[in-house]
Amino acid sequence: MTLLSLPGGARPALRLAPHAVAVPALASHVRPALVLAERETRELLDLAARQDVSAGGRFSAGPAGIQVWSGPFDGPDATPGGAVHLGSVDWSYDTPVRHYATIYRAMVTAAGVAAGETTTSVLDAVLGIAGIALDGTRVQMAAPPPRDPFRRAG
Repeated sequence: MTLLSLPGGARPALRLAPHAVAVPALASHVRPALVLAERETRELLDLAARQDVSAGGRFSAGPAGIQVWSGPFDGPDATPGGAVHLGSVDWSYDTPVRHYATIYRAMVTAAGVAAGETTTSVLDAVLGIAGIALDGTRVQMAAPPPRDPFRRAG
């Protein structure tokens, strides 16, 4: 764990969790960005939740994307234990419109590289949860509806 230090040498009791920040070893910006419609986004999140690391799966979904782990969390108090973070797929949620997700990056950690993962294999694993095929270069999805310029955000 990393200790935070304050000016004057004071040491707080606050410690950073060892898995709080993933450091990418490989990152690939998805161009053009993949836009998942509301139905695909909801299905992907629901299916990832069913295969969550806390429920014996290897995925951890959140508002910013889905992490891929080597296996389920088997440590005390729902900690990773022997599971290692292999990579993640990052998105902007509610972009370009509500309930849509725009995938803009696939990332692989150093542990993922050591395990033979690539940005394509991580993206394929995440999209594969919902049966969305990846051909290695891009996914064919319908064009998203345009954002209404007269609607206020919120």
